[in-house]
Amino acid sequence: MKDYFAHETAVIDENCSIGKDTKIWHFSHIMSNCTIGKKCNIGQNVVISPDVILGTNVKVQNNVSVYTGVICEDDVFLGPSMVFTNITNPRSAIVRKDAYKKTLVKKGATIGANATIICGNTIGKYALIGAGAVVTKEVLPYALVVGNPSKQIGWVSEYGHTLTFNKDGFAVCKESNQKYQLKNNSVLKL
Repeated sequence: MKDYFAHETAVIDENCSIGKDTKIWHFSHIMSNCTIGKKCNIGQNVVISPDVILGTNVKVQNNVSVYTGVICEDDVFLGPSMVFTNITNPRSAIVRKDAYKKTLVKKGATIGANATIICGNTIGKYALIGAGAVVTKEVLPYALVVGNPSKQIGWVSEYGHTLTFNKDGFAVCKESNQKYQLKNNSVLKL
């Protein structure tokens, strides 16, 4: 007996590992050999390609394709219609499946609606990628990035609020009261 929910229109291929309390919604396709953790939510019209790994509590909104080579750690949020790539120079007539590049989305990161993540990059833990951004390079932990190509415009807390650092390099999240320190162009939660 399965301990996850899959809508009757969902297609789940062989050799998938799907964690307890995960929900898979309308017209989604879970392809072979992928791993989906516990308490994930896979929205409508989503494709999870072969060998993809999703951690615990990953939220994949409607119309997202998570391609082979992508790994999402725990608590990642993938906004509606955001896009991953897995090859830098695709051609219809040339098969390059052996050239797929890895993309790692670290714990707690959020990727906004309609953003594009160019393969081969790491999105740092708790980073926030703004809606419509095109990420072409690594994103630091806790970084707030926007635009095309994306650029960092600030830092965010684990709760997703902009951090304003004082002259000594300290900030407090307005929702959680967690404290952070900015040192050597990186943020540490205290």
